[in-house]
Amino acid sequence: MMNILFVAAEAAPFAKVGGLGDVVGALPWALKTAHPEWDIRLVLPLHPTVDVGRWGAQPLTAFTIAHRNGPITAEIYHTEHRGLEVYFVTGGPVLAVPGVYSPDPRADAVKYAFFSLATLALARYLNWQPDILHAHDWHTALAVHALVARRPYDAFFAATRTVLTVHNLPYMGAASPWLLEAFGLPPAPLESGLPPWAQTMPLPLGLAAADAITTVSPTYAREMLTPAFGRGLEDFLKTRRERLWGILNGLDTDLWNPSTDPALDVRYTASTLALRERNAEALRQEVGLPQPEGRMPLVGLVSRLTEQKGVDVVAEALRLLADSPWQAVLLGTGEPQWEDALRQLEVGFPDRVRAVLRYDDGLARRIYASADVLMVPSRYEPCGLAQMIAMRYGAVPVATETGGLADTVRDVDLSRRSTGFLLPEATPKALAFALRRAFARWADRRRWQALQRRGMAEDFSWDKPAQAYARLYARLLAPAPDP
Repeated sequence: MMNILFVAAEAAPFAKVGGLGDVVGALPWALKTAHPEWDIRLVLPLHPTVDVGRWGAQPLTAFTIAHRNGPITAEIYHTEHRGLEVYFVTGGPVLAVPGVYSPDPRADAVKYAFFSLATLALARYLNWQPDILHAHDWHTALAVHALVARRPYDAFFAATRTVLTVHNLPYMGAASPWLLEAFGLPPAPLESGLPPWAQTMPLPLGLAAADAITTVSPTYAREMLTPAFGRGLEDFLKTRRERLWGILNGLDTDLWNPSTDPALDVRYTASTLALRERNAEALRQEVGLPQPEGRMPLVGLVSRLTEQKGVDVVAEALRLLADSPWQAVLLGTGEPQWEDALRQLEVGFPDRVRAVLRYDDGLARRIYASADVLMVPSRYEPCGLAQMIAMRYGAVPVATETGGLADTVRDVDLSRRSTGFLLPEATPKALAFALRRAFARWADRRRWQALQRRGMAEDFSWDKPAQAYARLYARLLAPAPDP
């Protein structure tokens, strides 16, 4: 029996902006499936975008959180979803932000500090002592910092162990000495080892306090210890190396299943791969690409349009391949300069490129189910889900050898169990070269289908990650060995 408290900014299906919502929307339920005797609970902010009526959430209680300018009331709603207790926290700082996140760093800082402290107060109200507090990213790192700071003189949390999962290290929260003072939180202890600039930032404070730090792939865990990826925390993280675990994210294989996906024109399995060609024909028609005469490789991109994701690399690489036959469907939204880059690419290749600049889950699924190749040329990628979904749907990933991409894609030149093509760095020349390699393999239908089937056979379910987290929890709670 174990009491596990998950606390995060987002979790599907209640609120989801990115990959964090996918993970927190899957891991607690995967653990509950594997360990039905465990008491696993989830706490989320009641963002104004969350419809409490849809989820049957009812008012539970209200209490106050201490603040320099006077106590702030936290209202708690409760529901049960798929066998888990789910709590929502609202109050002035939550209501002040219209969505999950605010463009104003100060508003976000206040919202998530209030939410983090309300989570601890909720556990106390319930008289439910968590064995494990599992927080995610900077938004809830102050829950870890506050709990550990109080642990020496607070019997309620004396036995609680803390896990902080880093989904994307560069997002640390704003430096906020005023915030700590306002909520009565201590700064980083002198012995923390944090660099001075990080001593009032939420994520570093949580990292310094956590009993265990996890991140979302083994390779990213190693990369965080290097200057290229550590964002100035690499030396500090090296002092926490024994507490750092890299656990690869999973994929909801029921949600992402080409044999049952209602968004597809034609559903298929690994044994009926030829049906994908009908999906490709329908996709070309949907986005207005001309149907080619004979076979032509279809390249896909499903991504946030940011520098991290290598959108500029995609645009330049496809220009370098102007002499090769291909068509591309590119889907995403993001920073204006990268949206413009894809618009200009479509202007330059009107019969070969369609840039769809919106969020469209159904179209994303149809791209996965139609594309021969899916590009994932990220400059860094803590884990990444696109390459896993692509393989699940029979699209072969062409991805940078970094983070979770390196842990999930095996290059055709390096493994007999290959599942895709890796590029050593996110540059236009490297991506263009990898795409040429992919096109050459695609020309051999038999070998290409073997590559697709190997990808579709990969086990990206949450079973293995859940087992790894369960082992970590057990290790944290094991009695200390006798001296």
